[in-house]
Amino acid sequence: MSIVPNSPALAELHHGAPCWVDLATTDLRATTDFYSGLFGWTFADAPGNAIALVDGVPVAEVVVAAQPSAWTLYLNTPHARATAEKAFALGGEVLGEPSDTVTVVADPTGAVIGFRHVPPDWVFGTDGHGAYAWAELNTRDGQVADEFFGELCGYEITQIGDGQAVDYTLWGVQGHTVLGRQRMGRAFAPGTPAHWMVYFTAAPEIGTDSAATRVLELGGRVTVEPYDTPFGRITVVADHTGAVFSVIDPSRTTPLPEEDATETRVDDPYDD
Repeated sequence: MSIVPNSPALAELHHGAPCWVDLATTDLRATTDFYSGLFGWTFADAPGNAIALVDGVPVAEVVVAAQPSAWTLYLNTPHARATAEKAFALGGEVLGEPSDTVTVVADPTGAVIGFRHVPPDWVFGTDGHGAYAWAELNTRDGQVADEFFGELCGYEITQIGDGQAVDYTLWGVQGHTVLGRQRMGRAFAPGTPAHWMVYFTAAPEIGTDSAATRVLELGGRVTVEPYDTPFGRITVVADHTGAVFSVIDPSRTTPLPEEDATETRVDDPYDD
């Protein structure tokens, strides 16, 4: 019997769309205990890692490594090595030796992201409780990021707001919105590096506030208290190792007051 209130859907594997997330850890047992306690994940063992499942659907991977890392988002690509070469030619940095199936790069603003070539039968669960919900790039140079990823992935880029007080763009593939890009402003501490924020879903029956409380019970931190947005109720948290991610209940949408329509709330995961 499922211990979660709703099951994930399967991601549409468009070129440039999210297809996987993973987290490196030095203590596989402690990390799987944290996320099973938070999201109800079960795990399938594999050599050196564990695949997280929600109702039997893969939603993430935990990898044993020499040092812990942040959550890494992976985008679908037809050829990882060719993507690495193109990213380098566009001013990015290739981190480690790419293979035909996987590469990790830093964009010209410094944020790290992965690319994977996945087979047609690849399964990545999204939107159900504890599954991937959304990701956005936080950077201080939005134009550079838009140009880099627009050229690298062929995104259709839509500006939200006026590009000044509110500088947020949506990146789309074949009419499907797949990612966001936010320019970091005064709400982010000086020196905060460019980074990707990965969001996981909280089902309405559980909610964002309960998820934040559970993070604390499991030894993590709440870096941004739950707050309402037009897209759902959101909190930013860190797990027991300090890996930062967001939790969103998309059923709890709240329109912005008219006086706030020209402002946007941003989350500084480095703000303790």
